[in-house]
Amino acid sequence: MILATKNRHKLEEMRLALEGMGIDLRSAFEFADLPEVVEDADTLEGNALKKARETFILTGITSVADDTGLEVDALGGRPGVWSARYAGEGATYAMNVDKLLAELSDVPIDRRTARFRTVIAVAGPAGEWTVDGVCEGEILTERIGKGGFGYDPVFRPAGYDRSFAEMSIEEKNLISHRGKALKAFRDAYATPRPIS
Repeated sequence: MILATKNRHKLEEMRLALEGMGIDLRSAFEFADLPEVVEDADTLEGNALKKARETFILTGITSVADDTGLEVDALGGRPGVWSARYAGEGATYAMNVDKLLAELSDVPIDRRTARFRTVIAVAGPAGEWTVDGVCEGEILTERIGKGGFGYDPVFRPAGYDRSFAEMSIEEKNLISHRGKALKAFRDAYATPRPIS
């Protein structure tokens, strides 16, 4: 199975979470001619399916892909599907976080509720299917912690007193949106349900 991403952080988290499943998980890095898939769908599901489908078509190998969005209630659900490029095409993690914090600068902590949502899609000879995972929490007023990536330093999951960036990968995988989506993937893997 090919993991259709060239994001090394996602690759590391997903490999750890899928250990022991008997899956020979290969990376898009192993396929030099594999182009980046343009994520232009309006939904997380659409982007995840597009990446998995195009990778499967080009390689003939069952492919798995994900898309993740941060949905902030005070911003009407933004950045959502645009989370990776919230500050513009080619934006860095730091630029995206800076924009988010600036937009929330006048919003009190009790109105900074948010959630991360991850959709995982699989495309292969057996069809296409998706699962998802959600982690509720809130956006902090400043970065806290040195680990993780993306919005992790400013996201504190509900019921915890630490940001994702203060947690180990193993601890984060137990409660995170991606961890929950990966658990759903593990549960569904033996009996995939075509969605189209």
